[in-house]
Amino acid sequence: MGDLSKNFSLREFRCKDGSDVPEELMENVQLLADNLQKLRDRLGAPIKVISGYRSPEYNRKVGGAKYSQHLLGLAADVRVKNYSPADLQGIVIEMVKNKELHQGGIGVYNRSNFLHYDCRGRAARWSQKK
Repeated sequence: MGDLSKNFSLREFRCKDGSDVPEELMENVQLLADNLQKLRDRLGAPIKVISGYRSPEYNRKVGGAKYSQHLLGLAADVRVKNYSPADLQGIVIEMVKNKELHQGGIGVYNRSNFLHYDCRGRAARWSQKK
């Protein structure tokens, strides 16, 4: 599987059930990878993709939202060493505001150690941390 950007490969965005990203969603995954590359360049640190594309079956299995952006290949849950999800959230919101990143969903969940970022094209923000 090929490279999507300087630091991201398609393999990182495959569904955790082993299924490949469908061909019709490749443009979406490319957009996501391009934006995550900009974030990585800003941070100067590797980004670990915890979850990228999800097949409908896998999304149901993990309790994902019915209309999750992961189903479209537009979302990634990410982790960066030495950055808390809240730190990442602030940086991504700032980069979106400055038009450095694509507008989309940015969220942190209870009991999670990752940030959700997606390229849905409209603002969606949430923080469910206690």
